[in-house]
Amino acid sequence: MRKFLLGIIVALLVVVAFNTFDTKEKTVITENSKLIKEQIKKVGKLVVTEGYFSEVFNYKNSKEIIANFTSDKTALVVANAKVTAAYNLEEISFDIDEKTKTLLITNIPEVEINIYPELEYYDINSGVFNPFEAKDYNQIQQSIKASILKKVEASSLKANANDRLLSELSKFYILTQSMGWYLKYNGKLIDNKVDVFVKP
Repeated sequence: MRKFLLGIIVALLVVVAFNTFDTKEKTVITENSKLIKEQIKKVGKLVVTEGYFSEVFNYKNSKEIIANFTSDKTALVVANAKVTAAYNLEEISFDIDEKTKTLLITNIPEVEINIYPELEYYDINSGVFNPFEAKDYNQIQQSIKASILKKVEASSLKANANDRLLSELSKFYILTQSMGWYLKYNGKLIDNKVDVFVKP
């Protein structure tokens, strides 16, 4: 009888100890999951690269008054523009699998290009019947932004931005590794910093 009672007590102690350990493990996983989510949300908008571009723009607008007679307005514009490449990391799509301790990054947003031109106007000539108006200045600014955007596309600014993004996002790999978790992107397990977020 004593052996039977001793066996029951030992069994109860094992069950209690197992349940206590299991609850602790679940608590740790839940806390880690919350921490990972908070770290991703804190990143926000990340400006990874800045570039500077210049453009000399000749503006001309002709308005026909009567047949074969036009009134022209012209301007010489020098534009110096700061261009930034940024990622809105609040738009990252991710899932957290607490069972396998895996952070799954499913989508990274596209780079946002912002152009901030400073315009200097020279040699402004208004036609008698075709004066400069607010819409002309807006049109000049839009044309210059479009022209600078073409230069940006032909430059290495986007490639540099991508490299900087990968460097910043490697912090997710470090975070998950430090907590004993795994990191996956596009279904691929990331097992070193070099492979972090390289698009297939």
